[in-house]
Amino acid sequence: MSTEPAPTAIVDADLSGADRGALPEARTFVRCDFTEADLRDADLVDTVFTDCRLDGARLDRALLDGARLTGGSAAGASFTHVDGPDARFEKMDLANTRWQGALLTDTAFTGCRLTGAGLTSLRGVGYTFAHCNLMLARCKGLDLRGQTLEGLRLDEADLAGADLRQTVWVESRLRGANLVDVKLDGADLRGADLGELALDQAGYLRGATIGPAQAGTILAALGITVVDG
Repeated sequence: MSTEPAPTAIVDADLSGADRGALPEARTFVRCDFTEADLRDADLVDTVFTDCRLDGARLDRALLDGARLTGGSAAGASFTHVDGPDARFEKMDLANTRWQGALLTDTAFTGCRLTGAGLTSLRGVGYTFAHCNLMLARCKGLDLRGQTLEGLRLDEADLAGADLRQTVWVESRLRGANLVDVKLDGADLRGADLGELALDQAGYLRGATIGPAQAGTILAALGITVVDG
């Protein structure tokens, strides 16, 4: 299969600081620079961005239905109230991005860096995260119910009030995460690194399943030693 850009693709263009009125009509961009671009309310339905730079760009209320963003960076960009059902973000640097109020029905994030991202008040269902770094992310009220969560790093993330019922955790981390009022009924946390939890924090795990080693770590933090026999 050919890996050459589509004939209509815009390649290596400097569109830094551009606004949506100056945006080419092309639906494929390769290695283009959109740093600090003002793309608010832009129609980007089914647009493909490959190895592009969107650092600090403003995409508030943009239409990203079915868009594909692979590689590159959008660190510090604003996606608030974006309309992005079925969009795909793969192997992107999305650190410190803002997503408040975004519609993300069936949107997928795979292999992305989302450290410090603001993911509160999301709309839609079925959005997924796989092999993503969400350290220090603000995820209050996140709804991942019933999903298998693999390769997620949520150290010190704010998960207060998140719906994590019936989730299955695989090779993931929750060290220092804020779990106040989190819903964990039926969750299988045996594949999550919980770190050392204080007694009051351990109570947040009510309804979840943990393994013997995890239970031993929690009890050890309370000064309790568990022995066999």
